[in-house]
Amino acid sequence: MLGSKLTSKGQMTIPKEIRDYLDLQPGDRVVFIRKDGEVVIQGVKETLLDLRGSVKARQHAEDFNSVRQHVKRRVAQKAARE
Repeated sequence: MLGSKLTSKGQMTIPKEIRDYLDLQPGDRVVFIRKDGEVVIQGVKETLLDLRGSVKARQHAEDFNSVRQHVKRRVAQKAARE
């Protein structure tokens, strides 16, 4: 069993053995998951911010009113078939 002391600011050091096991490097993120009365720590290698720029932006903005009308027509068609 490994332990760590909590500081007055709520910070703690993850023991080296655990960092090595989770392959954690400086700057990596971790999440705490509540599960069956316990807390599990898990390393996170990617976040949504890491994916920023992976999807190309549209060349022009969508016309919201046009999209809304299209959705209303599709919903009405579906309701008419039922």
